[in-house]
Amino acid sequence: MSDASTIETENNETDEFVIDVNKIGSKKPHDGKHITKIEISPKEEYLVTYSDDDQSIIGWDVKDEDDLKPGLLQVKLDSDEILYHMAVSDDKKLAYINNHEYIGINDMNNINQKIKLDCDDVYNYNYCTFNLKGELILCEIKDNIIFTYSTQTKNNKWNCKRMYKVPEDFNFINITKYNKLYLFSKNSVYEHDLITEKSKRIFKSEEEIKYSSYDKNIRITCNEKLICIRINDKLIIYSIELEIPFATLDINNDVQLHDFMCRFGLIPSSIPLLSGIIKECYWNECLDCLEKKCQLSKEYCLPDKIRITTKYAFGIRDGHIWKIKLEILAKMILNFKIYDENIIEYFDYDSKKKFKTCESLNIHLIIPYMDSIRALFDEISDVTDVKGFGNKIIVPKSTQNLIKWKIEVDDRIIKIKVYDKNSKSSWTRDENINVKQNLLGAKLIDDVDDVDIIVLTTKGLFIYHFNENNKSISLSYFYYMEIDYMDDINKLKYKLSNYKELFSGSTLPLSNDSFKYDNWVSYIKDNKECLLKYGVELLTFAIREHNLDLIEDIYKKCMDYFKEDLRNNWMFLSIITSTMPLLNRYYPDYILKYSSETTLITDSSSYSKEYIKNNNLHLYSFFQYPQVINLSRSIWWCKHNILMSEFGDNHPIMYFALIFIQILIILPILFIYAVIYYMLSTYHFIIHNIKGGIFKHTTTPTIIFMNPYIKFSNYPRDYTWYLELIMPKSSPFVETISKDIYKTWNGETLIDFKWNKYGKYYYTLIWIGYTALLICFTAAATIPQQYIDDNTQKRLLITSSILGFIHLSFEVRQCIHDPNKWIHNIWNLFGKYTNLVAFLLSICTPIYWLKTNNRDIQLLSFTCLFLDIKFLLFFRVFESFGIYFAIIISVGKQIASFLVVLFIIIISFAHTFYILLSPNPNFSFEEYTNNSDPNNPWNIAPSYHQVFDNGSINPDPYMIQLPSGNTNMFVDFGTSIFAMYKFLTGDPSALSNWSYKDDPSLVVLIVAFSLLVVVYLMNLFIGLLNKAIDKDNNKASYLIEKAEILVEIELFYLLPYQRRWHTWFPEVIYYYADVDEIRKKVKEMINEGEWNTNELLELKRDLLDKLHIQHDITLQQILEAIRLKSQDNILKHESHDSALQEILKEIRDSRSNTEQGKKNDNM
Repeated sequence: MSDASTIETENNETDEFVIDVNKIGSKKPHDGKHITKIEISPKEEYLVTYSDDDQSIIGWDVKDEDDLKPGLLQVKLDSDEILYHMAVSDDKKLAYINNHEYIGINDMNNINQKIKLDCDDVYNYNYCTFNLKGELILCEIKDNIIFTYSTQTKNNKWNCKRMYKVPEDFNFINITKYNKLYLFSKNSVYEHDLITEKSKRIFKSEEEIKYSSYDKNIRITCNEKLICIRINDKLIIYSIELEIPFATLDINNDVQLHDFMCRFGLIPSSIPLLSGIIKECYWNECLDCLEKKCQLSKEYCLPDKIRITTKYAFGIRDGHIWKIKLEILAKMILNFKIYDENIIEYFDYDSKKKFKTCESLNIHLIIPYMDSIRALFDEISDVTDVKGFGNKIIVPKSTQNLIKWKIEVDDRIIKIKVYDKNSKSSWTRDENINVKQNLLGAKLIDDVDDVDIIVLTTKGLFIYHFNENNKSISLSYFYYMEIDYMDDINKLKYKLSNYKELFSGSTLPLSNDSFKYDNWVSYIKDNKECLLKYGVELLTFAIREHNLDLIEDIYKKCMDYFKEDLRNNWMFLSIITSTMPLLNRYYPDYILKYSSETTLITDSSSYSKEYIKNNNLHLYSFFQYPQVINLSRSIWWCKHNILMSEFGDNHPIMYFALIFIQILIILPILFIYAVIYYMLSTYHFIIHNIKGGIFKHTTTPTIIFMNPYIKFSNYPRDYTWYLELIMPKSSPFVETISKDIYKTWNGETLIDFKWNKYGKYYYTLIWIGYTALLICFTAAATIPQQYIDDNTQKRLLITSSILGFIHLSFEVRQCIHDPNKWIHNIWNLFGKYTNLVAFLLSICTPIYWLKTNNRDIQLLSFTCLFLDIKFLLFFRVFESFGIYFAIIISVGKQIASFLVVLFIIIISFAHTFYILLSPNPNFSFEEYTNNSDPNNPWNIAPSYHQVFDNGSINPDPYMIQLPSGNTNMFVDFGTSIFAMYKFLTGDPSALSNWSYKDDPSLVVLIVAFSLLVVVYLMNLFIGLLNKAIDKDNNKASYLIEKAEILVEIELFYLLPYQRRWHTWFPEVIYYYADVDEIRKKVKEMINEGEWNTNELLELKRDLLDKLHIQHDITLQQILEAIRLKSQDNILKHESHDSALQEILKEIRDSRSNTEQGKKNDNM
């Protein structure tokens, strides 16, 4: 029998508890000495205990459901060793760190086997753990290196698989079994995934935090859903799914902690996340409950040291290991109601103080409904006849609150009624969804202070919440369904199984059809966590339904939640940025609004200046997450150094001989090394001094701003690799090309970040590839035959054809990805179509030349023309060139309609001149035709007459110049159009072959065309060009063109996994800005009326104070904000006087601040 005790409790129908305690033999492990430490393996299959008294470690097999069984072998530490930290794997491999910061590894199956590490070079370790794969993870504190070792033993060694370097200014907190590394720096806690190498900030504190690894004032535990962070006396609960900290608890407030744990179903599944104080609160209440049921004697006490798994709690008490089944304990009644006269006291043994509190926390998102929902589907599926369903259900009373639910469906209305057995009171709620439905079933979820019930009808699944404190019934979840009640039972079960599959995940799903129910929409808007989870879908629904009120409500909610906690609630801004493609299509004014309200902001309550010596950091963008460097490629170098060190220890003579040989090899060229080193060092200092004297670096004050386009560049995490090559998924950045974004520093720094990370490298490679194509084809087509042989020419043509095909493949992918955009985009008229023609000609022309051996001059000339134009387009990436390309494209887009009108007018005049001046059809250019037709080309062609000696002229022409198509361009309608185009450009020669005096109609048409088109429309056209040029002659137009280039690179040149790299596509970007440039920018925005202070008023006021700028319009804007605030205050306050007094006080403060600012300016 093992030296352990097992506690099991049951909650039967009579609410009684049964406890079983087995006292195990008299002999205790560790010779009965006090057990001081306990650790469990990652998959909860093995446990180890340690005693400081006898310095021994013993293993326990906890995989079986039976009693605990201690191992027969134990690890004994040396007398001068003190255990600092230990960890154990599921296959019974023990790792421990002693007080000398050395690592020891033993196999608990073979205690004599000591395992070594192949990269262990006298490092100083302070932490070790095993991950779920059984790999050992070590933290080395001297060099801040994280090691990951494979536990596959080879030659009594473990091989290092990965190495990571942690930045110097980051403090290590811990590493979890999920390969998550937690770091602390500058009041912020960061998480770094050692597998995906993705980093993110999970919490930032407003208060100054001094981290102490000795006191462990920052501790973290986590599971797949939540991260629990304890910082001093605060407990922060972070949602991994929502990516925000959604609860901050006082560690000294046991009532609040208890309410949080019990209310949200965190017992027992989330007990491993919480601190020892919360555990003690929970266990004490369990103990009290057992004592009340007379199942546990007063002297019985639960363990002081507890380790929690998903099924059991393991604790230490009096040399025993206690194994407590959490599944049964979770069913215990934890009725912890708080009345006004009942104030709970908690005694903190660390600070020796008592705390009194009666606060409560209320969050509705993480309640565990999923198991109950699936159970409800199973219960309904067990019904064998549709007649088994009714329209009324009475749910049994709650085991905790003694209440009863009554659910009734009357046509379109769900009637919910709650009865209280004690007070004989009842509360009702009617739910009208305006759709006929039938009731299928309901299931109750018990909680501490509240009760939740799941109701399933033929039109959806509803979750209702009853709060006993305010006696209210509210709808907390709705999922729209279509279940035909009249179907046979088999079809009904099939539909139910499909819907059950939707609820197979860990969180509640959402369908857009659910938003058609207003009550559910209202609940999402008013619930912070639900808005963050469903906000993108809800805002998308509102935009598609053109619900302006709902769009405005969601926008304001997101901004308000962000203002509540600038450090940690920036994820709410992603709701707006994720829907920007739709906003840009239907409501672009919201992009302008968001851009103006969030310019020059930070994720802090105030701005801070940093003084740096680099003058080139203005608008330099970066992300603040820890740059954990992967050193895995240096593992072999580490092994080499260790091998050489061991070689020197074991074979010193041979080692020094090897060193001597190296010296002999280096000695002959040592003089050259010395000279080069002297020259480099000398000239380095000389150049450095000269440069320092000429270009003196002054310290520049800068401010760090946050780019508010959160998750704007992120691509969907789920993708299929081969489909991404053909139809890549898009990001909001790809789908949103708006000038309102790029006319601010936010848009500029976003583009610069992408360009510096990957854009300039890929663009250079593309340019080099195209230059190779241009050189190959130009050389083959241009170099004379006497300077190039046929074989070389053929190779050049084949190469250009291959390169052209490669470039064409990317153009084809763009067309397939979005054919509508590719065809209708105005840029394609100048850029993409030029690319397509250039690449097609570069492929077809060499093939035609090689096949026919015919050097077609016309084909070659046009190919070279398009290739040269395409080469010119590469220069648009440079700002000096790109602005002009942007003007060309934008102006062309604006005057396109005008050009169509002008073209129609030209065609009309061409048609008129064609009818007026076209000759009779019975003429020929090859044979002289003599008739009286004035439009006959033979009659208007230049003729030469003979002049006799007496001065008379022969009336018959002596010689006639052979006419051509250009003699009378109105012979053909096509050439008549070209004649009008020549007239438009100032060449009227096509109309000069006729006598204007003999043909007045011709004169009228020429005058009309010249006045209407040449004079009026062309001058109007020039005026429109000037206006359009002034409109688009700005940097924003250039940035849009650069954004288009980056979009093309992202979608068609980056590989699918590269588009998911966190370092290239972070969720949030920050950037430096020079204080002097900020002052200029702010004053420019104020002068142009773009300084928007309707949102984040206090933050922007702080920026003005830091910049020492007095804004005259500030008072007016403050009064406007106060006016809006007063409307809310009047509604909230019972008396209007108090609201008015508050408004008057704010007005006085605002005026005094303005007057003081003016005095400072005068001084």
